[in-house]
Amino acid sequence: MKAAVATGYGPPERYTVEELPVPSPGPGQIQVRIAAASVNPSDIRLPNGEYRDVAPLEFPHVLGIDFAGTVTETGAGVTAFAVGEEIFGQALPRALRPMAGATRPSLSTGTMAEYAVFEADTPLLARRPPGVAARDAAALATTGLTAGALMATAGVAAGETALVVGATGGVGTALVPVLAAAGVRVIATATDDDADVLRDLGAQEIIGYAEPDYPTGVDLAFNLAFPGDHLTGVAAALRPGGRLLTITFPVPQPEWLGRDDVELSFVLDMDGELGGMREVGERAASGVLPATVTREYGLAEAARACVDFARLHTTGKLVVTM
Repeated sequence: MKAAVATGYGPPERYTVEELPVPSPGPGQIQVRIAAASVNPSDIRLPNGEYRDVAPLEFPHVLGIDFAGTVTETGAGVTAFAVGEEIFGQALPRALRPMAGATRPSLSTGTMAEYAVFEADTPLLARRPPGVAARDAAALATTGLTAGALMATAGVAAGETALVVGATGGVGTALVPVLAAAGVRVIATATDDDADVLRDLGAQEIIGYAEPDYPTGVDLAFNLAFPGDHLTGVAAALRPGGRLLTITFPVPQPEWLGRDDVELSFVLDMDGELGGMREVGERAASGVLPATVTREYGLAEAARACVDFARLHTTGKLVVTM
């Protein structure tokens, strides 16, 4: 099979497409013919060596964690899925097993390939709803999970006002429409070029991306962009008693915010306890969670997709189709 790989530590400009053996499923695993995969930060950060001390890679390392595809083979003991079913989801490289879910981890051989093997018993894989295209499902796997976890943690109420910082990225373009559907007034940061996209997704107000002039007195602030130790400006936008939710490292500490009258939550749900892939599919099928795909690439262009993700400003998701 063909697969997009890193052959050693380095930048995405060194990625290639190679011929590799088709992986076979063991007990409790499934083999999937991949239809589409999307690009994520891990496709850059793992091969560049950022986590090599805690999660060393074996090369060639197949890229990709999000996917949509068709089950082609099941291992012994698998009851969750059958051959021929259309599924989608998120699965981490096996090198990241220590960072994966503690109970039913979702791991794979890498999704930016014609075939991949996955653990079957995990909430991070689900059947793809008939009305959701494969490319959209691949684009929504990680972003939809993260948006759902943020919503569950925030406990939003209709009529509240939320500031979304980093709204143009994959998670942002998933979170904004879900917030809007819940009756939340959304203020989003965006470039001028992205403003119309965010408005179409449900944002009611757009503020500058490069030099934002944040509002004050908002009920919720979602940080999807800044490092966890650079959140004083975002925190200043909150009313007393407001909630700040963030997904970026380092894990922020309350004393870093410059105020002690707001609630701080770092959201990372690797076990699907706040909602799994089935819920992502339901939101997508209902129209609440649309996919924002900036560009599609063929597998032969997978390295270019990763370079574009790393070097250019992109709105929503980049998807590689097989």
